[in-house]
Amino acid sequence: MKLSKKIPAMALSLAMAFSLAACGGGTAKESAAPAESAAAESAAPEAKGLKIAICTSPNTVDDGSFNEDNYDGVLSFIASRGDIDTVTPVQEPTGDPAAAAQTVSDVVADYDVLVCTGFQFAGIATIAQDNPDKYFILVDSFPSVDGKDAEVENVYAMQFAENEGGFFAGIAAALETQTGKVAVVNGVAYPSNVNYQFGFESGVAYANKNLGAKAEVVEIPSYAGTDVTGANVGGNYTGNFGDEAMGKVVGQALIQQGCDIIFVAAGASGNGVFTAAKEAGNVKVIGCDVDQYDDGANGDSNIILTSALKNMAINVERQLNAIVDGTFKGGNYTLQADTDSTGYVSADGRQQLSEATLKTLADVYPLVKDGTIVPASNFNGNTPDNFPGL
Repeated sequence: MKLSKKIPAMALSLAMAFSLAACGGGTAKESAAPAESAAAESAAPEAKGLKIAICTSPNTVDDGSFNEDNYDGVLSFIASRGDIDTVTPVQEPTGDPAAAAQTVSDVVADYDVLVCTGFQFAGIATIAQDNPDKYFILVDSFPSVDGKDAEVENVYAMQFAENEGGFFAGIAAALETQTGKVAVVNGVAYPSNVNYQFGFESGVAYANKNLGAKAEVVEIPSYAGTDVTGANVGGNYTGNFGDEAMGKVVGQALIQQGCDIIFVAAGASGNGVFTAAKEAGNVKVIGCDVDQYDDGANGDSNIILTSALKNMAINVERQLNAIVDGTFKGGNYTLQADTDSTGYVSADGRQQLSEATLKTLADVYPLVKDGTIVPASNFNGNTPDNFPGL
């Protein structure tokens, strides 16, 4: 679902607020005596701070990737408000969805806002319904009741069009490969991960058909993934998001098959792929979710080609501001390029793409943004070899 209508509304709201402050406020100061003005200012109530919990599973808020980006959104909100709000990280270490929901239930009474990061927290729907005075921001999942998506009035649930970020990664890999062989490594075949895989494969297919590339996506059958419907989606899956050793094994196997660019969307398991690439010495990696350039440092070189982005921090901050200004509206939203919520790293010094590839990506991005190109995802009805815009 596109969310473009949300942003103009927010922008208009802010513009009206600034307009009223500039016009109405100025008139009041001119008409009031100095003593009256001072008395009015001293009587103004202090802004109330929010008590925020950020709940993560299984990794912490300093994971250098998914959770940390969400945490940065909370920290940016707090800083913008003059540090009147507080945030407490709450970790559920097992990754078990039932345990994650229980963790939220255990702490909900102590906080005004609970930011829950990851599909593990889909089970918070009932908790939110039982606590209507609390606000919930659910990242990368929709609330679920009896295995079905549910919309809850006090839960803003955001998913991202990972297929878009994967698409940009696929184009970059196809245009930059020297061996003609590229791959994607994922953690578990949940929809968000399959979206990255299918998007990447779509990007390679697009580059091969339209941009003169000749790249092959390498998949090792023994590492194929099975999605939530039981379908074999192929790809290269480590089986979880926290097994660096397995990540290294999969990475080495792909390198042995000739892959010189690997897109990694596997959580902490991806660190093992990074290690394999660093040890190989002639392999580049495309990071995932956030700018992972710092993680690519390898002596005096760097293995990161670029990173596919889903911009979580800015959207977490947007919803915290919505809570404060009274515009918060619960619901399930899929955020896309039209709200600058997906993309890739193009900043100088944070990627190693050629000028030609950067130009190509800049030309293609608007076509994804306006819906001309719709890369395949787990359940959008498209396939990597048959999607709008191919």
